[in-house]
Parts: sequence; structure tokens; C-alpha cells
Amino acid sequence: MSLRARRPVLAVATTSAVLVAAGLVAAPAAATTATDPHWFAAQVTTRDVLQHLEALQEVADEHGGTRASGTPGYDASGDYVQGRLEDAGYTVERQPFDFVHTETLAETLVVGGTPVPVTVMDYSPSTPEGGVTAPLRALPPDDATPGCEPADFDAAVAGTIVLLGRGVCPFGDKQAHASAAGAVGVVVYNSEPGPLAGTLGAPVEGAPAGGVSQEDGAALLARLAAAPALPATLDLRQLRADRTTFNLVAQTPQGDPDDVIMLGAHLDSVAEGPGINDNGTGSAGVLQTALELADVAPTGNAVRFAWWGAEESGLLGSQHYVTGLPAEEQAKITGYLNFDMIGSPNHVLGVYDADQSTHVAPVAVPPGSEALEQVFTDYFDGTAQPWVDSEFSGRSDYQGFIVAGIPAGGLFTGADEVKTEEQVALFGGTAGIAQDPNYHRPGDDLANVDRQALTTTSRAIAFATMSLADDPTPLDLTDNG
Repeated sequence: MSLRARRPVLAVATTSAVLVAAGLVAAPAAATTATDPHWFAAQVTTRDVLQHLEALQEVADEHGGTRASGTPGYDASGDYVQGRLEDAGYTVERQPFDFVHTETLAETLVVGGTPVPVTVMDYSPSTPEGGVTAPLRALPPDDATPGCEPADFDAAVAGTIVLLGRGVCPFGDKQAHASAAGAVGVVVYNSEPGPLAGTLGAPVEGAPAGGVSQEDGAALLARLAAAPALPATLDLRQLRADRTTFNLVAQTPQGDPDDVIMLGAHLDSVAEGPGINDNGTGSAGVLQTALELADVAPTGNAVRFAWWGAEESGLLGSQHYVTGLPAEEQAKITGYLNFDMIGSPNHVLGVYDADQSTHVAPVAVPPGSEALEQVFTDYFDGTAQPWVDSEFSGRSDYQGFIVAGIPAGGLFTGADEVKTEEQVALFGGTAGIAQDPNYHRPGDDLANVDRQALTTTSRAIAFATMSLADDPTPLDLTDNG
């Protein structure tokens, strides 16, 4: 693996031939006839990618509306992907691992007869079925560190559902102090616009805890100013269970096994919905690239494809894979490309901002990642396609790779981020609402996918794959001449 300085444009080659063998473990590099990446990208059609999404929607419909890891819906999703790969000649490794499955069973808050949207915090204790009913009381809203000290909770908190602001200390501290004071429920309102989805950090006992938006918190405070205690029912129930799931991994049989270009997408959905955009779209785009690659010339570098399990449970599948590789095998992965949500209905076309030209990354970005970003930006610029930088946040399956020092890049078309007027000018859509209004919701179905965004991103996946796979030294970027 070569990781040197950046040059303006990656080398690409220009003709096509036929690939005839298959297998998971790469054979010695064979003679290749280079394939034009633009031609290869054009082979990926909307119809073919949508066919995979239709299959995943059918899987969800047949398995309770979900494809979450550890459920029959995920198993059937894996069967579909593996079957298509094997039909194309790949040998597929199914890599099992254990994880903790989390599923929300109830998330309701009713105050004075009025429902208020609430999100259960991860690791929250569960209420009894039907919830707990008690007066809702608020801590003083002008406290800069609400609920961070035991003294913040007086005797009046006992037997109540306590409402408090987000502040600066861990949610687990707030829940522990409220529980010790006798609260039967904890509701934390956000300190910035939008809903609040928090975590207590580890399994705890005591009062169930949930989060509400800044806007709903302000409305509740206004109501409590007029009536210091309001009748409320809080129903927060969460299932946590030990389960087994799996990753799928397949590799081209030809190409240099010491220079591996890797692509990945998480295959699982959340328990609450079918996950067709998140992340059926990324899974389908990677799958179609793999199928098309089986029909062209052997590439100079090996190409490895992965579909990750339990991403929605904390990026577990990709982390399990990377940490299980010996250092010498990690070093053979020249670069990793990640595709998570590539058909959002109110989309942007985001490229992970590895060079931090727009967003300062909160994680360390391995050298070479900037070159992977450039593959996509050069492609979009060359096709007059607008794009924007997407924060290199470490919130998807590339995280395990960058921790291991492996260069990473990829595409993202938006989740719960609110679309701006500037983004509408570039991509159309509607300002002031989420880029995917059905993010992590039951409505993330086949109708939740923008076909044009899906086509553009899927072809960009194919272009980047062929560009890197046919470059003799894909990240050897010292030659500026």
C-alpha cells in the first residue's frame, strides 16, 4: 500500500474486456485490459439498482416491516445479496458475530391530555406496559447545569416525572440524580433546535429517561409556568437482547491482492422500518457495482465488497471486521469507500470532506483520504454535477477503517439535517425540512428514494471503483507532472 503526497488527478485507463473467473481469495494478479471508468459507470442503470431495492422492500414486507440485524428480515436481506453475488460467480464469506440487539417498543409522552413527541434514551430502564402516570415538574430553566448535581433535585421531585434541560453533563448523571431523588421519569429537552436522541451510556436502574425537542421543551415550560404540575403519562420501553448477525464479504479473484480497493455499505435497517434509503440504497449501489465488475476485464488491483451488519447498533459489523484483520492484512487495503444513504428524497450530493476544506473533522483523517475524496469531486466536476462537502464525522462504517489508519472516503445524500436555501439552489427540493424526513422511521420505504440521486451516486460508485482498481498505484500521488 502506498500513501504519499497528493497529485491533481488520478490516472485512469480506457478500454474493456471480459472477466471469467470468480472467488473470494484473490489469485495472483493476471494480465489486464483496462476499462474506461466513464463507460463502466454508464453500465449501472437505475432499473438494476431499483430491482435490488424492490427486493429489499419485499423482504421487509414479509418480515414485519424491518430488516434490522438479528431479525429474520436481515437474514433474508443477506440471503438476497449473497445469492446475487454467487450467481455472478463470486465466493461470499458470511462472517458471524454477536451483538446486543436494541428495539424500541414504546415512545409516548402525554401531558395534560396532549401528546408530546419523545425519544427513549439508549440504555433507559423501561416503564411498565402502559407507562407511568405522575405529575410533570420542571427544574429551573435558568440553571446552566440542570440536573448535574444531586442538590438540583429537592424533595418535591419524588414521585414526579421531572423535566430538565440538556446542559453539559452526561445524561446518565441527570438520570442517576433524579432517580436517587425519587423521580419516576426523566424528560430532557434539547438545548438546540430539533429532537433529542440521547444515551445513558450503560445499562442503569431507576427512572426511565427520554428526550424531547427544544421547541417542545419550551412549550412544556410555558405550560408549567401557569400550572406548576401537570398530569403526565410517560411510556418508554426498550428491548435489549443478545443476538448473532453477520457481515458479507466478497472479492474479485484477479487483481493485485496486496493493493485492495474496498467498498462497503451497511445492510441492516433500524427496527422501526424497512430502511430502504438507510441503507438499502448504499447496499444496492455497491451490489450493482460488484455485479457489473463480474462482466468486465480483470482489474489491476483486487476489489473487495462488504455489506455490514449491526451498523445501527453502533457500527459493530465494520468494527468487528477491521479489528479482526491482522496488521499485515489491514495494510493491504489501499482505501475504503463507504456508501450510507445515497438516495435521500430531499437530497444533497455530499462527498466526505477528507481534506477538511469545509468541515473540520472531529476524528483523525488518515493520509490518502483526500485523494479518495478527489476521485468523486473530479468525477462530479467533469459531469457538471453540483456537490457539497459532507462532514467527515466518523458516524458511519468508515470509522473502524480510519481508526486503523486506512484511507477512507465516500458519499452521503443526507439524513435528519435540515436542507438550506443554498442547497435547494444546487439540488432542488424543499428548504426547512430534513434531507430525509423519514430517517429511522417506518416511512423509509421504496417511495422514500429519489431516483435521480440514486442514479447519480450509484454511477459515481462504479466510476470510483474502476478508477482506483485500474490505477497501478491508486494512492501513489507523488508525480505532479
